[in-house]
Amino acid sequence: MKKLDWYIAKKFLTTFVVTILLFVIIIIVFDIAEKLDDFFEHNAPIKGIIFTYYANFIPNLINTFSPIFIFITVLYFTSRLAGRSEFISMLAGGMSLKRILLPYFVVSGVIAFSSYLLNAWIIPRSDKKRVRFENMYLRDYWSQAKGGIYRQLKPGVILYMEYFNNNDSTGVGINIENYDGTRLQSNTFGKFLKWNKQAHKWRLEMVMSREFLPNGNQKISQKKWLDTAIQFDPRDFFFRIEDVQSLNQSELRSFINKEEARGSENIYFLKTELQRRYASPFSTFILVTIGVCVAGRKTRGGLGFSLAVGIFVIIFFLFFSKYFMSMGQTGVLPPWLAVWLLNITFVPVAWVFYRFAQK
Repeated sequence: MKKLDWYIAKKFLTTFVVTILLFVIIIIVFDIAEKLDDFFEHNAPIKGIIFTYYANFIPNLINTFSPIFIFITVLYFTSRLAGRSEFISMLAGGMSLKRILLPYFVVSGVIAFSSYLLNAWIIPRSDKKRVRFENMYLRDYWSQAKGGIYRQLKPGVILYMEYFNNNDSTGVGINIENYDGTRLQSNTFGKFLKWNKQAHKWRLEMVMSREFLPNGNQKISQKKWLDTAIQFDPRDFFFRIEDVQSLNQSELRSFINKEEARGSENIYFLKTELQRRYASPFSTFILVTIGVCVAGRKTRGGLGFSLAVGIFVIIFFLFFSKYFMSMGQTGVLPPWLAVWLLNITFVPVAWVFYRFAQK
């Protein structure tokens, strides 16, 4: 039985790797054709394009499309096993369908664990390099400058900034207000400011502070400059929500805590992404079960029939995946429920396919 297990596992892995690598190459070719003018316009180095941008883009592509290609892989090589009567021979030799699924699940476990590592640690590390490359060569200068910045740093502390330029870490017109409930306790205004990356502190220049006393009086003080550790990193001003994959598991949890304290509107999106990293690998086992049950039956349609049924299933899977994710990202459903609802929905579907599979 070990030889048979190795045979199935080898077929599964080799077919999956070849399929997804071919797809990645096609995607990269189309992406190069689309961005080629931008690369030339911004004088992006060839070495950087290959080894910084696309080398760090590949893990993201593999992880994004792996559920689809796991399913297609299982359909393809299981249909070939069934077409050559190998699948039927296994069943006729006394192996149950449950036993045949064992090597499939072992490989699925390896892929699922790899998917979690990619989601949580590997992709964030590579994505940081890709995003830095994009900021340098594919986004214009003014995309790193903003005006009218308004943030709640934490409950009762409000920041307003007229203008900030991340290219030289300088800004104009910062105003910080501290509230006790609805009562304004103090206000600090700086005409100019600069971010010190090494010390992680802000330097405010031409500073005026007002402290509003309970008796209605004000205490006013002025300084030429003030070094202060405002609880805000300027990178957060320019963080694009679509770049959330550049945060590893620890960074994402920390970012969620900060955004909750600020009352950010992106909190549901971030929590949904966190839960997706846990739930997504489990979909592998569901899709593999459905794929084996569909393709394990020898039919006159052969591979064509299996692919037709498989495409129908994967379309519904992708539809419900996007639908439930959007419900979590917008707060219609709790993020954990929205993400896991896809697996909960398709477990009965997998059981039905298993129940009526050829045994």
